[in-house]
Amino acid sequence: MLSQRIIAVARSRGVLRPKHLQDASKLMMRTRMAQFHSSRLLQAETVKVPQMAESISEGTLKTWSKQVGDSVAADEEVATIETDKIDVSVNAPTSGTIVKLLANEEDTVTVGQDLFVLEPGEVSKSSEPAPEPEKEEQKPSETPSEPKKQDSSEPSDQQTDKKLPPPPKPSGSDKKADSKPKEDKPSKKDEDKPKKKEDKSSPAAAAPKPPAGSRNETRVKMNRMRLRIAERLKQSQNAAASLTTFNEIDMSALVNMRKKYKDSVQKEHDVKLGFMSFFAKACTLALKEIPAANASIEGEEIVYRDYVDLSVAVATPKGLVTPVVRNAESMGLVDIEKEVAFLGKKARDGKLSLEDMAGGTFTISNGGVFGSLYGTPIINLPQSAVLGMHTIKDRPVVVDGQIVIRPIMVVALTYDHRLLDGREAVTFLVKVKEYLEDPAKMLLAV
Repeated sequence: MLSQRIIAVARSRGVLRPKHLQDASKLMMRTRMAQFHSSRLLQAETVKVPQMAESISEGTLKTWSKQVGDSVAADEEVATIETDKIDVSVNAPTSGTIVKLLANEEDTVTVGQDLFVLEPGEVSKSSEPAPEPEKEEQKPSETPSEPKKQDSSEPSDQQTDKKLPPPPKPSGSDKKADSKPKEDKPSKKDEDKPKKKEDKSSPAAAAPKPPAGSRNETRVKMNRMRLRIAERLKQSQNAAASLTTFNEIDMSALVNMRKKYKDSVQKEHDVKLGFMSFFAKACTLALKEIPAANASIEGEEIVYRDYVDLSVAVATPKGLVTPVVRNAESMGLVDIEKEVAFLGKKARDGKLSLEDMAGGTFTISNGGVFGSLYGTPIINLPQSAVLGMHTIKDRPVVVDGQIVIRPIMVVALTYDHRLLDGREAVTFLVKVKEYLEDPAKMLLAV
């Protein structure tokens, strides 16, 4: 460096004395530190709220996955923003260290707003040794050999009882504990155990149970997704001329077919064979015959479609979402089942994108998984119809003049009377019933 050469020359000529040399070295150190800090400031990058969708301009910052001082890898999640449709993950554009957070949790943030400051740099591989201490922490709880032997012969419910015997061991030394200044008044074993249970449930213990006849109220702010769902459902009721028609389906053939092939399908394709794929296939065939059920109103025009983008209602902790199976009319039963399972998992994990939910043309909602017997589903605008599945119940029915017990499912079709007349809606539901009661007819498309 030039400054070092100058100091060296000056020192050789005797121009710099020890005191001057110390001052010069201090000046050099300050210059280096200033350069270092200025380079850090220049390298720091301010990450903004990303563009989420054309119709979404703001959201609620729900959680920070990282805090100031934490290291992040490229594309690692730093924050989650909740919108009225999906949860958007904000990832680090490059590896580095979080320098500053520019918003708090539960704040409303807009697209393009500064969110956090990231100082680029290499990240030490701290994620690899992290699992090791977790394993070491789990080992002490499993080291006693006696509980392990008992687990094989006793039900798992008794594991909670196995954790209780350790307290009696120190109870034998209660005499020594009595001599110590810290004396526990309840020295009995039975009194020790409830104490430990209270310690484990300290958060619950902090909130006392309300007395009988209590009239307390709890107010919880609606999340953005729930607000959006409420808005769309009310909009559907106000805009569509909704009407519901019902029918009963004898599920005997489908139940037997599923029992026969579910194990082989699971083994061959690694997917569970359910009833949703059969209903989806039956609906795609019926929609070809009743195209109005697959249409929508746009202004003063009716849009008919040759394809079927099937919306499948999935319940999540935040509300009901409807991911879309694209071109369901060209898919087989196994392919539909795989896609439904894939989208369902993404929905429950909160990983659905806007593309996963946009553009459905017909909806199937299965309330039967929760035990629903009857129901009138609400149309998912701008679609014209929605099919509601319900639980299967054994019922006495008349077949060929004989009373027999058959597994029966009640299905409901809610349709927009502006597009579908009653004749078309009933015909559609009858077609679905015929396909499901005779799966061979459905697979042959006759």
